[in-house]
Amino acid sequence: MAVESQSQKKSYCLVGDVYRGVMTVPKELDLSPTKDLMHHQINLQLKFPDVGRAFTNFTRTREVGEFLSGALAGAMTKAVLAPLETIRTRMVVGVGSKNIGTSFIQVIEQQGWKGLWAGNTINMLRIIPTQAIELATFECVKRAMNSAQEKWINTGNPKLQIGNASMSFSLSWLSPVAVAGAAAGVAGTLACHPLEVLKDRLTVNPEVYPSLRIAVHKIYKEGGIGGLYAGLGPTIIGMLPYSTCYYFMYETIKKSYCQAQKKKALSRAEMLLIGAFSGLTASTISYPLEVARKRLMVGALHGKCPPHMVAALSEVVRDGGLLGLYRGWGASCLKVMPSSGITWMFYEAWKDILLADRRHVLQ
Repeated sequence: MAVESQSQKKSYCLVGDVYRGVMTVPKELDLSPTKDLMHHQINLQLKFPDVGRAFTNFTRTREVGEFLSGALAGAMTKAVLAPLETIRTRMVVGVGSKNIGTSFIQVIEQQGWKGLWAGNTINMLRIIPTQAIELATFECVKRAMNSAQEKWINTGNPKLQIGNASMSFSLSWLSPVAVAGAAAGVAGTLACHPLEVLKDRLTVNPEVYPSLRIAVHKIYKEGGIGGLYAGLGPTIIGMLPYSTCYYFMYETIKKSYCQAQKKKALSRAEMLLIGAFSGLTASTISYPLEVARKRLMVGALHGKCPPHMVAALSEVVRDGGLLGLYRGWGASCLKVMPSSGITWMFYEAWKDILLADRRHVLQ
């Protein structure tokens, strides 16, 4: 009984450690290399994440695709139409000739051909994020409003409970497109208003503000951060009717035209025409507010700045009569119509490219 069987006997071996010591371990735990192990190869493979695929999937999401489409459409449009923007700004604020052709000649004589693109760098920096934010906000809010209205139809209108009193709000009269258009204008303005201020200073008074760096330095020195948001209130007031009308007109005409023609989508030429007409209508309705807004924003450059929007409108009427409210409207239309049409055309085209894999879902 004291003697163990042969199968129960254990063998031991001596193993050295890294400190040149020696320890005794069971032989089956011996980790020393053997001839069999020496003939085997150990392959280690490091698998890195597919960054390219992850980025592609990220850009193919609906929200990111709409954001990028807006940015690209804005950049391509402004690169072509910068001279018209320069002439429009000069005529709106009363700098130079009241005639479009003469104003072009004056700019070329005073500043050369490059003068037609004065402030275009800041204009590009402004329009890319502005268009991206506006169009992405428009699409997002429109979807959210449509979803909310469908929910209210099924579950009832939202209610406000105050004690025992309950008030129900019927919001079916709200147009999701109009609400989304207003939200898009406000979001774009809040995000990019400082760039609008810089662009106007560079365009209207290039002698005082010859470069972007000097403009930022002078504005900040004179008014701090608030100087970059000069005229924010009037800008939002002027933007709301334009943005609401602009998006509402485009979406309404687009939907009605497709239903009448029994089409699922517009052609590029149709997008161009409908976008141009939408821009013309929105600009005509809101143009007096645009004149007053510009007068407020650059009034300080001429040594006089109206205290508020109503005072600015009164000043314009006093100086030029009722027609003064539409001074520069022709130049504005020459800029707004092609800009609106081209922007929608490029935007829809880029969406078709960036969201091609999701087209069946989006429709």
